[in-house]
Amino acid sequence: MVSVYDKDSVSELAKVLQSFNVEILSTGGTLAYLRQLGIPAKSVEDVTGYPSILGGRVKTLHPLVFGGILGRPGHESDRQDMGGYGVQTIDMVVVDLYPFEQTLTSGASHAEIIEQIDIGGISLIRAAAKNFEHVFVLPSAQYFDKAAGLLKNQDGHTSLTDRKTMAAAAMDISSHYDTAIFNYLNQGESNVFKESIRESATLRYGENPHQQACFYGNLEDVFEQLGGKPLSYNNLLDVDAAMGLMLEFSEPGFAIIKHTNPCGAALRNRIEDAWKDALAGDPLSAFGGILIANRTIGAEMAETIHELFFEVLIAPDFDQEALSVLGQKKNRILLRSKPFIAPGARFRSVLNGVLWQTQDHKNILPDQWRRPTLKKPDKNQENDLLFANTIVKHLKSNAIALVKDTMLIGTGTGQTSRVDALKQAIAKARAFNHDLEGSVMASDAFFPFPDCVEIAHKEGIVAVIQPGGSVKDQASVDYCNEAGMAMVFTGNRHFRH
Repeated sequence: MVSVYDKDSVSELAKVLQSFNVEILSTGGTLAYLRQLGIPAKSVEDVTGYPSILGGRVKTLHPLVFGGILGRPGHESDRQDMGGYGVQTIDMVVVDLYPFEQTLTSGASHAEIIEQIDIGGISLIRAAAKNFEHVFVLPSAQYFDKAAGLLKNQDGHTSLTDRKTMAAAAMDISSHYDTAIFNYLNQGESNVFKESIRESATLRYGENPHQQACFYGNLEDVFEQLGGKPLSYNNLLDVDAAMGLMLEFSEPGFAIIKHTNPCGAALRNRIEDAWKDALAGDPLSAFGGILIANRTIGAEMAETIHELFFEVLIAPDFDQEALSVLGQKKNRILLRSKPFIAPGARFRSVLNGVLWQTQDHKNILPDQWRRPTLKKPDKNQENDLLFANTIVKHLKSNAIALVKDTMLIGTGTGQTSRVDALKQAIAKARAFNHDLEGSVMASDAFFPFPDCVEIAHKEGIVAVIQPGGSVKDQASVDYCNEAGMAMVFTGNRHFRH
């Protein structure tokens, strides 16, 4: 039984079947294609006595087809039924389903998408997989060429192992297909977690060498690897963090990521200047980090980047001279990023289940800020506050980001108290001789006490951005008013665990 959407994909397999004198049963367009190739094939209609109806929605759904697939030669009752109703045995099922997922992303209408839900094909696949002890199923065009080679090498025969392997592949195809349809129709209405990703790559190890790891997905949709060793589990976590951060910026920007946290970042008119200032933010942490730019890397810039030891460099493009310079170290990973829309949700395993949440894509712009202090931020301070608030969103909580002239000069990350996070950020800034006078501070969550604004003021920080929402917000506002500091509330927390 042969019923495929991609007709060209089946030509070689059909020729192999013909060479073994296999009688082919087919439908519609597939039948016409096989006959055009000069390969004899019988119409399903000739077997069932029923034409294709409902605009092609019903072609193969008939007991004479499915009885032939599901019949068990070793069962006397099956043999009697098949003999009594004239059901002929079908030993092999070849299917290529309607391209439902491709249609989803093509901009097609709802009606067009619904018409691409395959009914007969998916039923054929499941029936053949269930009866794998006697039936060989090929559920997708991706298996046709391999199956043609197998049949050639085995004189037209298949082993039980071959059939069981393809039955599992059939259920993989079927379940993935059904998951895509469910998620399209459900649109988040049912509180059910269903995800299916068929592409996978085994990684060298997980976070540590004794842990196994695998990536599920197609990285080629996100970037092109131009050189270096295969990406590791930790690399991918950091690359994800880097690309998530850089998607926030339209101006020329450069960032350095370490253990998923930004440790250097800057926005400038020239990408070369953004790189220099991002590195200057924390040159110690940059060692062995993940570097990302949102503009092309040129030769001169590549020369200075080459001096730093780093794991990965990501950019939308590289000059040929830059690739020559950066490619001198064979293990250095260079990634050419592609236009990328981050998934709308994130999930992770916890305990005996899965946590799911939408992405933290929310950015509160200056015209939405609440400005409770007497002192208001000027335009330059607004720019710094917006940049700092974007950075702190990508730091592990509790988090503080210190920024001056759209350059990250200090971070406090993953601390158990907000005061500790601020002290860490100040210590970082001091360690690299950054002048905190005139800088701004962002916090990922509200201040429960005024202690953080007091510490910030003593260090020369002049403006603060935070979510607000503490019962003691007024205490922080009062201190800012006394100290002549500006503070804005976004009303939006950015915890990150």
